[in-house]
Amino acid sequence: MQHPSAPEHGSNNPAKSSPVGAQPAMLTLPAFQQLASELGGHPFVKVVIERASGRVHFISNDEYSFHADYIAERILGIKREELRARIDEFNQQVYLSEDRPYLLGIAALHKKDGEQFFTIETTEIDNMGKSMLLTLYTTIKQKLDVALPLYLKPANHLQEAVVSTIDGTTLPRLYNHELYAINDFVALNKGTTTGRLRTFTVDSYRHDASTIKWYDIVCMDKVPDDIPRVAGMINAQHTTPLSHTNVLAGGWGIPNAVQINAREQAIQDGLDGQWVRYEVDPRQPEIILERIDAPSPLPQQPAWSVHSIRLEEPETVNTKVVSLGDLRMSERFRYGTKAANLGELRHVLDHGSSRLTGFYRVPRPPRHDLLQYLANAIGTKPDSGLTEKAWQYLRASVQVPRGIALPFSLQQEFLQSSWKIQQAIGRLKMALELNVKEVQALCVELQRLIRGTRFSDHLRDLIDEQITNHLAGVRNFVVRSSSNAEDLQDFSAAGIYESINHVTSAEKIFESIKEVWASLVSPRSVRLRQDVGISLDDCYMGVIIQEEVASDMGGVMVTTNPSNPNEDFRNVYINVSDKSAIEVVSGVSQPFQYLYNTVEGGGRTLAVGASGSDLDDQKHAVLQRLAFCGRLLQSHFSQDYSFSSPADIEWAASGEKIYILQLRPYSI
Repeated sequence: MQHPSAPEHGSNNPAKSSPVGAQPAMLTLPAFQQLASELGGHPFVKVVIERASGRVHFISNDEYSFHADYIAERILGIKREELRARIDEFNQQVYLSEDRPYLLGIAALHKKDGEQFFTIETTEIDNMGKSMLLTLYTTIKQKLDVALPLYLKPANHLQEAVVSTIDGTTLPRLYNHELYAINDFVALNKGTTTGRLRTFTVDSYRHDASTIKWYDIVCMDKVPDDIPRVAGMINAQHTTPLSHTNVLAGGWGIPNAVQINAREQAIQDGLDGQWVRYEVDPRQPEIILERIDAPSPLPQQPAWSVHSIRLEEPETVNTKVVSLGDLRMSERFRYGTKAANLGELRHVLDHGSSRLTGFYRVPRPPRHDLLQYLANAIGTKPDSGLTEKAWQYLRASVQVPRGIALPFSLQQEFLQSSWKIQQAIGRLKMALELNVKEVQALCVELQRLIRGTRFSDHLRDLIDEQITNHLAGVRNFVVRSSSNAEDLQDFSAAGIYESINHVTSAEKIFESIKEVWASLVSPRSVRLRQDVGISLDDCYMGVIIQEEVASDMGGVMVTTNPSNPNEDFRNVYINVSDKSAIEVVSGVSQPFQYLYNTVEGGGRTLAVGASGSDLDDQKHAVLQRLAFCGRLLQSHFSQDYSFSSPADIEWAASGEKIYILQLRPYSI
């Protein structure tokens, strides 16, 4: 797509032969649209204001993905590479200096209920104060189509604080969270599929969930956690990208989006029950639903069902109950992925890791060296001792609650102690082989038997002894699942196994252990594993018994920007609840949503959830520290030496204390 721009020095009429950097007396709406690129369905152009002359440049992002490249070639008359060679010095000058020669920004066009308006914002690292923000706004206001309103959009918490001191009539503003609230479309997981569109209410879903097929595209206000594997999802109300359903969508490789009022619109358009082509593209303003002919005959087998997922060979005999601190990542074949990752984290906090600075050692254009930024963040210098100091920063910032890990062998000993359980397992395996409809009833019966079978004195004493040794004095426990059949490539298992919070007595601990073991054979978990060829014979469940920490906020962080994972290397995405992380992943309520910069620092608020007001500065500071720790942990747990594989981290915080509760790879 070409983006012709307005001629330089005054003409209102764009011409295809003119350069991609326009300096018009007035940028009309047609000229803006010709010049604009799109992100998240919103047309935008880059902006450079020369402070000395007042000249304004509107720039096509398709031609100049960095402001610096345009300034080099079109203003300074030098090659891009020449300016990039001193990019850190340049960025310091244009984003942080009081006497900067340029004001840099992005002007975007938005639409709501048929009304259009512009926003102007800086990059998220820019520390513009009151005077410069007013200059940026008034200068662009004079250049953009006067028929449309213009609002300043603060790009970080520092700017939000500055803007709050300026009268709203002098500086009209729209905050990120206000724009999020009026955004009708959010691309949660991009992709294209074909299938049968089905709309549900909460009640109709409960009644008809058993009729959902793998080729269905489910559309409802909020797609629930217990959704079977389907071809696509559409949420007609806002939900977070970190909900279990969207993590599953990412793992399954299916499109998922928020499209406000999509259910009513689909019914109105006569698409309910019809075959459609469904596309989610973050560059578009909305989802795409196009009616197509139903295939005849209907497909009988999904393509993904023929690609069986293989599990690592487990060890299921003579394994000890151990403290989490005694585990390493390599112990996942005995204790499960969650336990092994927490044990590995405990080891890193105790002993350090040479991998902690890996993310910052990789050149990420236009920056060739990020170590200085890490050093600045942790208050040191980028010398030979940076890795040691990064470890000290991590160790001072985060903790892992005390806990013990029960191995697969305990589960096997328990299951083998009951001939009724063994018979039920045999019947379920036969039913799975024959693919008969009794599978669900057999799963429910097996779960009932597991919950009702008594612990032997040997197993009870063994577990009780280790709780006494490692968790004496704890009043509130969390009993977590830790299977070998989760966090796998192409199979995340997010939310399908049980973890029980607020466990307060010994009896409840043992009941909760059985509940976790029973979740391995729930109808849903069995069905989802069977879909991808994971045999029941290959699945085992470990258990984590852990101290439950008191917290004043909790949530989930992924060390990427889900909306722009390929281009945004700076930001991590954090969802926050003032209750617990469960509120985030379950989608029960809308969380606070933030992006935190892990290069230059600073954060911005994307959504304030149901509260209507943002968290305070002290909590913002805790979240910034969490963000940098997340990058260090991403580096250690990365599976290759690009150190780019994002981590999914469940956390809780109490005052200045940050606790890591779970850590696993994040599927994008």
